[in-house]
Amino acid sequence: MPSIKPLRKAVFPVAGLGTRFLPATKSMPKEMLTVVDKPLIQYAVEEALEAGIEQIIFVTGRGKGALEDHFDISYELEATMTARGKSLAVIEGIRQRPGSPVYVRQQEPLGLGHAVWCARDIVGDEPFAVLLPDDLMVGRPGCLKQMVGAYQKVGGNVISAEEVPDDQTHRYGIITPGARDGRLTEVAGLVEKPAPGTAPSNLSVIGRYILQPEVMRVLEGQAAGAGGEIQLTDAMAQMIGDQPFHGVTFDGVRYDCGDKAGFVQANIAVALEREDIGPAVRSFATGLLR
Repeated sequence: MPSIKPLRKAVFPVAGLGTRFLPATKSMPKEMLTVVDKPLIQYAVEEALEAGIEQIIFVTGRGKGALEDHFDISYELEATMTARGKSLAVIEGIRQRPGSPVYVRQQEPLGLGHAVWCARDIVGDEPFAVLLPDDLMVGRPGCLKQMVGAYQKVGGNVISAEEVPDDQTHRYGIITPGARDGRLTEVAGLVEKPAPGTAPSNLSVIGRYILQPEVMRVLEGQAAGAGGEIQLTDAMAQMIGDQPFHGVTFDGVRYDCGDKAGFVQANIAVALEREDIGPAVRSFATGLLR
């Protein structure tokens, strides 16, 4: 196997309009919606930093100023926090990394594949991660760090996977599985949102990817796929057979925060695990459900 290049860069596609959460997202990016007291985008960035990512690349669109402000310097706030003996450590940490954060515009909503392609000049000729903030991944270690562990062994492309009920496979990209080794599954094929009853497995692709730079060249000429959008899954499928390709079943819990019910579930679950508010939330929920 050729030498495995280190993973240093992560792309965050955050240009979506968030229409499922209107009116909340009319003037606020959906990635800034909070699970308890932290925006979704910060959970994803923290996950990337834990996995050793050095450069954060946001693919943004119109109306995302609040997201950029969140990771920018706020002198008054930071001075106040310092005076109180507190800090914004994670936000300060991302600013201290060379070349981070970088903002790239996706000017048209042409799909996830197109959003990733918009970061091609920053990614260059390096492997890179893609994290979708809508998927809140709760696990120890974090999802991307689990994937990096697999990537350092097998190289190539690594995607995060989750088993879903058979009646939900039409909502996801689905893996055609090859050889399996514990949580590691060889990817023999990918099907984007297969028609009900036609899925090759119930192993779905979820919002974390480690990809080789060759995918950018595939996306360059990629035609629109499911939903009339340029699908990242279609581009990845073309690379199968030319490079190692594996799925890692996430050891943890995924909350689909692009869905209203999933977002509420995430808030409750995360709140219950907090030492400061968990007991009060548990007491309230127990009384509510009687």
